[in-house]
Amino acid sequence: MNLVISPIFAMLNVSLLQANVDLSLLEAIILGLVEGLSEYLPISSTGHLLVTTELLGISDGSQEVEDALDAYAICIQAGAILAVLVVYRERIQQMVEGLLGRSEEGRRILFAVILAFIPTALIALATQDFIRENLFGTPAIATAWLIGGIAILLLSRSGFMDRDGLELPDITVRHALAIGALQAIAIWPGVSRSLVTILAGILVGLSLRAAVEFAFLLGLITLSAATAYEGLDQGPAMIDLFGWFTPLVGLVVAFISAVMAVRWMVSWLNEKGFDVFGYYRIVIGLVTFAFLGAGWL
Repeated sequence: MNLVISPIFAMLNVSLLQANVDLSLLEAIILGLVEGLSEYLPISSTGHLLVTTELLGISDGSQEVEDALDAYAICIQAGAILAVLVVYRERIQQMVEGLLGRSEEGRRILFAVILAFIPTALIALATQDFIRENLFGTPAIATAWLIGGIAILLLSRSGFMDRDGLELPDITVRHALAIGALQAIAIWPGVSRSLVTILAGILVGLSLRAAVEFAFLLGLITLSAATAYEGLDQGPAMIDLFGWFTPLVGLVVAFISAVMAVRWMVSWLNEKGFDVFGYYRIVIGLVTFAFLGAGWL
């Protein structure tokens, strides 16, 4: 696949840096689209970004470039973070008012989001080396896509997604901690943080609508922490290789596409349910294994 794709991008290349690896304007736009469209859908943005990077043939295989690409992928998540700030601005304003002591409902939701983040952060820090060494490969990602897709279809057909439940202001400490602990499963690329948190929310007793909203709000703090951590750790290396412009382009494209994806997903789930994401995950998992078998990945 790289043999086919790389010459195309070479012809369209609008390179803005001179380093061990070139990141063209077109590649920056593609990565931004992939990040924005997949971050909040239950299909795994990390898995999509890792496979897309391989298909585009961006990396030269060196650890320096790999670290910079990892940082790039995480830092353009800032665009997805901004998307949630826009789409859920009224809820976030309520949470800010809760922080200031002006809204009891906002305070409870903010407290629940922070509580849910804590177990995820602790588990991620404890397991990050193992995950990077064992689960960041394409076969592991494709496996996670397949497992997640099958799980979605099974749960959807069992009526699990359709159960009545609590609304977001009714979330408790126990609910938040359980969701946060289960969210850590999504450290495995391909699993999908939004999928796990939505399913966890329904499991602990939230309605689908409340579980989706909580997944997005929890993503806001989780992605912000990951972006800040990776930006401080590998940000200078990323800037050295890619400059400022292409990461900024990726961020803006991720923001625009994430806004569209979040609004579409909320509307779709209210009308048609999760099945489409299950089918998509199974198809992309099988296609990825086919590419691996053909030597294209």
